[in-house]
Amino acid sequence: MLGNEELLAWFQRVRLPEGSRSIVHQVRSSDPARRVGGGHQNVSGRYPSKKMGVTIQFESHRVELARIYELEHDPSVLEYWDQPPSFKLEYKSTQGKRIVAFHTPDYFVIRSDSAGWEECKTEEELVRWVQKSPNRYSRYDDIWHCPPGEEYARAFSLTYCVRSSRDIDWVYQRNIQFLEDYLRDDHTSVSPATKNLLIAHVAARPGISLQELLAIADGGATRDDVHSLIALGDLYVDLHAAPLAQPATVPVFASPTNAAHHHQNQIALSKSLGSPLVGQPRPGSTVAWDGRQWEILSCGQAQISLRRVDDSSITQLPVAAFQLLIREGQLTVTSLQPHAT
Repeated sequence: MLGNEELLAWFQRVRLPEGSRSIVHQVRSSDPARRVGGGHQNVSGRYPSKKMGVTIQFESHRVELARIYELEHDPSVLEYWDQPPSFKLEYKSTQGKRIVAFHTPDYFVIRSDSAGWEECKTEEELVRWVQKSPNRYSRYDDIWHCPPGEEYARAFSLTYCVRSSRDIDWVYQRNIQFLEDYLRDDHTSVSPATKNLLIAHVAARPGISLQELLAIADGGATRDDVHSLIALGDLYVDLHAAPLAQPATVPVFASPTNAAHHHQNQIALSKSLGSPLVGQPRPGSTVAWDGRQWEILSCGQAQISLRRVDDSSITQLPVAAFQLLIREGQLTVTSLQPHAT
């Protein structure tokens, strides 16, 4: 949480008007406006936030708790408060009647460059809302909006955002929960010798799979050591790309910069050869992986989309992970789609 001097410096940096600063002070000094409760489809609870030093309420583990994980581990988020003080929303019904409703957003979020309210809802809820109250919630440019909330926030140079369950990155959610114990433990540490050994392995082989790194480290380091370095940021893994629970699909790098350079080098190599990346067949090709047949749906610069033949389930792999699986013999091409003529 921000101290008084840090908060004053933030006010000055974002140039928040004097009248709007009182809202921030009110949010930070108030108890939650309401106590949340679960329903027959929701599981409510409290999350012990290390960032905030207090417990944060969530009304649904499907949406609000997922958003808490994102806010807790987003370095641009300085503070976030649940159930901030209520305010009035004014909008018109479908019949043109003026409606005034008291509204308690789920969170008030202070970021390094802005602050404002956030409301979390499932995609299904928002679809129902827009059918009965299109002037309260609407979607344009494929983004959900609450026009009366945005209008209220704009008057104070603040923001109002609607967060839909559709936008939750479940790979990231799995990975954050996988690393949660390491991220929360203030005493998480790895000996300098072990840390240097693991970083040296990764620096020598950028994009090495997590599975191979764990195998190489066996005896000289533990799995906890490897996962701790990922949680601490001493080893870089794109937590949005592939689940850590499937280590063969997870490329590991010494830093985000190394990962970016590696990716750019792969693209440059592909262009210089005038052909797709090694081990990257074209859409329509089939591959064998994990004992099953998969059809390649698309081949992007960063991701490859696969559809499992037996049940049509779809998954995505980072290009680097796809190539690793091929190099290690865990994924083989069973038919190659020819170039279109």
